[in-house]
Parts: sequence; structure tokens; C-alpha cells
Amino acid sequence: MNEDSFWQLIEDCRPAEPDPDAELLAATVTERLGRSPLSLVIGFAEQLSWALYRLDRKEYGHDLGGDAFLYTRAAVVAAGRTVFDRVVQDPAAFTPYATDLIWAEPLLYAPDRAYKRITGEEWDRDTRYSYESCSNIEGWAEAD
Repeated sequence: MNEDSFWQLIEDCRPAEPDPDAELLAATVTERLGRSPLSLVIGFAEQLSWALYRLDRKEYGHDLGGDAFLYTRAAVVAAGRTVFDRVVQDPAAFTPYATDLIWAEPLLYAPDRAYKRITGEEWDRDTRYSYESCSNIEGWAEAD
């Protein structure tokens, strides 16, 4: 799955009604991926990890703890490509997510649940980029 396909899937699965915790989005993504080839599930996990990794930077941290920061970054991804790109370009656009504690934790588990649907097994996932908070060393390095 390439980056465009990832964002298209997010857009296609976003519900029309408000979904403050991204539960409906995550369920729809899981359902779609669960009917897809395993390679798409793996590709989605890679793209999700890459997007979250890109937001794992000091300028977005806003003194949020590890899990809160992760779930807030997931909310930016759940909001779609336009919002994500805006936040990447302007860290101030992240502030409403951090101050209002907008989270999308369920999106993190969508590829794992789809994997289990397809294989019947738990996934010991290991993506190229870690989405855990503070794993992007360059994003947390002090400026020279």
C-alpha cells in the first residue's frame, strides 16, 4: 500500500457523522482490511506507523505523556490527509488536538485486528518505523 492508497482508505472509511474517538473509523478500516490481501494490511500498518512517526516531534509534544501524545497523533491521522499535511507544515495546527485531548486510539489497533481476522492469529507486528512516542530521535534532538 502506498501513501496515496493509505490516505484514500482513511478518507473512504471516515464516517459522515462525528466520530470523536475514531471508533467508527477504526471499525470500518478493520472491516475493509479484513477483506483484503494480507499485503494490504501490512502496508496499512507501515503507512500508519510512518505517519505517526512523522508527527513524533518535540514541537508537537505539548507536554503530553507518552500514550496521550500517541493517541493525539493518531487523531491527526484520523482527521485525514489535509489535516495531517497542515500539521506537518505548521506545528501550531496540532495545538487544538493536544489542548482538547482529541484521541484516536482505536485506529492503532485496526491493522492488528484485520490481521487476526485473516490469519486467525495474533500479529507480533514490527514495522519499519516505531509509532511509540519519542522514538523519532531526530524529531526530539536539540537544534544546533
